[in-house]
Amino acid sequence: MEAFQSFTSPDQLLLASRTLPDVKDMHHNPRTSPVTAVTDPPAHAEAVRGAHWNELTVSSTSRVDFSWRHSYRPYIGIVSTLVARGALNMAIARAHLVNPALARWYHCLTRCVRRASLLGEGQDDRKAWIEQRLQELAQVFAVAVGGFSVMDNHLHLLLRIDPDVAKDWSDEGVVRRWGRLFPPRDKSRRPIPVSNDWVQGRLKDTSWVGKTRERLQSLSWFMKCLKEPLARIANRQDEARGAFFEGRFKSVAILDEESLLGVCVYIDLNPVAAGIEAIPEAGPHTSCKTRVEHAQAQGRMPDLAAAQGGSVAGSRAAAGLEESLWLCPIEDRRLLDSAREGMVEGFSLGSYLLLVDYTGRLFREGKAAISRDLAAVFDRLGTSAESWWARVAKLTQGRLFGHVFAATLDRMQQFASQMGVRRLMNLGRCPAR
Repeated sequence: MEAFQSFTSPDQLLLASRTLPDVKDMHHNPRTSPVTAVTDPPAHAEAVRGAHWNELTVSSTSRVDFSWRHSYRPYIGIVSTLVARGALNMAIARAHLVNPALARWYHCLTRCVRRASLLGEGQDDRKAWIEQRLQELAQVFAVAVGGFSVMDNHLHLLLRIDPDVAKDWSDEGVVRRWGRLFPPRDKSRRPIPVSNDWVQGRLKDTSWVGKTRERLQSLSWFMKCLKEPLARIANRQDEARGAFFEGRFKSVAILDEESLLGVCVYIDLNPVAAGIEAIPEAGPHTSCKTRVEHAQAQGRMPDLAAAQGGSVAGSRAAAGLEESLWLCPIEDRRLLDSAREGMVEGFSLGSYLLLVDYTGRLFREGKAAISRDLAAVFDRLGTSAESWWARVAKLTQGRLFGHVFAATLDRMQQFASQMGVRRLMNLGRCPAR
């Protein structure tokens, strides 16, 4: 990967752009043509000096990258030329980024409009509504929920696309699942129960059934069915109109096991990082709290503590622990005793909670001792405590820019090659080894 540096003035950017092939000395003259050559670059720099600059990042090979904003029309031409030459790395369309053949896990983030604390307001508990709705959607869609955290003004989700699950559904199963989301209605537009006649009528349209099967394994439709009903309910309660959420949602492809667990821990520790809760399992409306409460309800808390004796002991004690939980199990036990696909093979819920507790103490106190069992966890992940903390801490600093999240440069480069792009930004600019 190239080293990057920031350019915050038109002069610096113009100097970098002149080293690009077929782009140097390009200038936009709105009265003549979209792009025209000039012989006096300093004059052009003077013309665009009034632009509003945030930040523009240029690589050592003079490829312009990262996000920026401007408000001065003469600069449009050179930007258009950079885009045409593949020099400017703009946002990637979700249709290209979300591809279960390349990556099945995605970190999805959505915010309330103007980042207002709308999820913490209202007559009803909107956070509890979201948690309940997630459980319902996980039973309908071929999308597994690995983690979630509902904050006052935003929502984090860790989702896995399961296309093979959707392929195994019968056509009738597809129609009935859709009926749970969008039931038939009478002439007064009131929902009515799904009847056999309605199902048989839908089955006659094979094209519709095929399209619906695709929708039931789509991240976009999953998020739509989560957000749209809440927006309608909230607007009705608040006697308001317009958008409830800020745009659609951000999705980041997760490319390896270490990054998958890193995002899951980051999501569960959102209340701790925000200073709302002191311990992870106390964070309301998080997947960590849901997992712990499920273990408590079964009287299996001592089995979680077995992970302190090592990953093998923790895995042996965790048999059947998350089999009935609606969330995706932490441990993938398909080779042992389960038909459910988990997140990471040979990594028990007890080991995950050790990792969450260690990272949470780093957030609270800035330091934490590394026990022998925790060192074994890092060895299992092929990383170190320092590398782990550097990556997770980076996620909490500012906005989460980036298209993918990976622990190694090789995996990022492989994914970029499969997508047909030259480079990708790691989530939050986290370091990759």
